[in-house]
Amino acid sequence: MTLPNFLLIGAAKSGTVSLYHYLGQHPDIFMCPVNECNFFALESLDPDSAFQGPLDRKTAVSHCIWDRASYEALFTAARPQQTVGESSPLYLYSPLAPENIQRHTPQTRLIAILRQPADRAYANYRHYRRAGIEPLADFGQALAAEAERIAEGWGPWPFWHYRHLGFYAAQLQRYYNRFDREQIMVCLYDDLQADPVKLLQKMFAFIGVDDTFVPNTAVRHNIGGQPRNRTLYHLMTRANPLKAIVKAILPEKKRKQVRDTIHGWNVVKPPFDPALRQQLNAIYREDMLRLQALIGRDLSHWLA
Repeated sequence: MTLPNFLLIGAAKSGTVSLYHYLGQHPDIFMCPVNECNFFALESLDPDSAFQGPLDRKTAVSHCIWDRASYEALFTAARPQQTVGESSPLYLYSPLAPENIQRHTPQTRLIAILRQPADRAYANYRHYRRAGIEPLADFGQALAAEAERIAEGWGPWPFWHYRHLGFYAAQLQRYYNRFDREQIMVCLYDDLQADPVKLLQKMFAFIGVDDTFVPNTAVRHNIGGQPRNRTLYHLMTRANPLKAIVKAILPEKKRKQVRDTIHGWNVVKPPFDPALRQQLNAIYREDMLRLQALIGRDLSHWLA
């Protein structure tokens, strides 16, 4: 029986996809082959109370893991001496996940990475607009619709809970109530942006693997933004005959250069309305102050 030795629990849109890939480069780490399988958040969830939003049920059925036997099966390829990890950003937000994790794997180590909550919410919105999931073209409208969507059972994905996902102190407190502080590592998206290798090596030490290993962090994963040309975006991101031809002709390094060039031209980041950002910061202010005390980090730059 194999269950994870560590979990990357979120927050969503805070670099978790990049961390999933970087952690998986370490020879002593086996990362779950299904990123964001969400088992601990969904195991005891009543499916009739959720998954009412666009694509919610499709995602739950096609991508997520609901039972322990299927979850354990994900880790059968791990070598005996490898440290096993899994990443599901929904775990930080889920009120069910801490209890489920404690019941199944109480000694696991937990890693949370947090992004300035207003910026995280807007990045979340941009991501789902780009994917064609979010129907509202204005972020303010999407925020206004959030309470009604949640009441109607949309989610529990980050798709629709833009504002709610940013109350990190309340979410982390659920973990501190159930796990020893030594089992929890909290870092900031700022740390990942400033020096990703240094942050990864701190994580390696926390997990208990060789912390001198240097991962390749040149590639950033799951970058947000809006496509200028949606047809071109789909050609670049979905399986199609043209991609297969390019893969057969060009070496990997050249394909990456072409991909990055096209992505850089086609994907733009619409500016965040300063007034709306200020409104969100005011909503988050009390929770951010609590978070400072909880994790012992100066967050004055978040509060500015």
